[in-house]
Amino acid sequence: MLDTLYIDDVAQADALLKPKRVEILRRLAEPTTCTAIGGELGETPQAIYYHVKRLQAAGLVTLVDERRVRGIAEGIYQAVARSFWVSPDCVGRLGPERTREAMLGLGYLLNLTEEMSRDLAQLAMGNVVLPSFGIAGDVTLAPEDGAAFVAELQRAFGEVLTKYGGGEGHTFRLALACYPRTS
Repeated sequence: MLDTLYIDDVAQADALLKPKRVEILRRLAEPTTCTAIGGELGETPQAIYYHVKRLQAAGLVTLVDERRVRGIAEGIYQAVARSFWVSPDCVGRLGPERTREAMLGLGYLLNLTEEMSRDLAQLAMGNVVLPSFGIAGDVTLAPEDGAAFVAELQRAFGEVLTKYGGGEGHTFRLALACYPRTS
């Protein structure tokens, strides 16, 4: 089972993004049958089977075993991944492209998070052997300190990029985001 499946195909996303199918996928985190899921959800095995077959056709569920129950073959299914990320590319860009030059705008951060989501999900689908890490924290700034804070952060980040950028070896993506908390 994959840790993450990155979905960038509209047909796959369409098969996934139905409330009943999401609920069925949650129950398929471990191998189980349509009969067992139907019992948990108060649905007939046939109704669950219909959704499982649609998920299977989309490559989101796999048949892991079969067993005979009263002379009938009953499938045992499992989700192909522990989590599913749907790419923003499934919808596509609506309107003009966000510019990279506007580094102080939320549009740039949205571009950055879309790129990071795609990169991280693709890494999670493979066998990552190189280290990666994340760091996050909150700062509280008085209004008069905002510009100085941004300038200092840009300087320090630029120094790290200058010191370690352009050398030989493995390339790592380093991203820094600063945005106001809403909660």
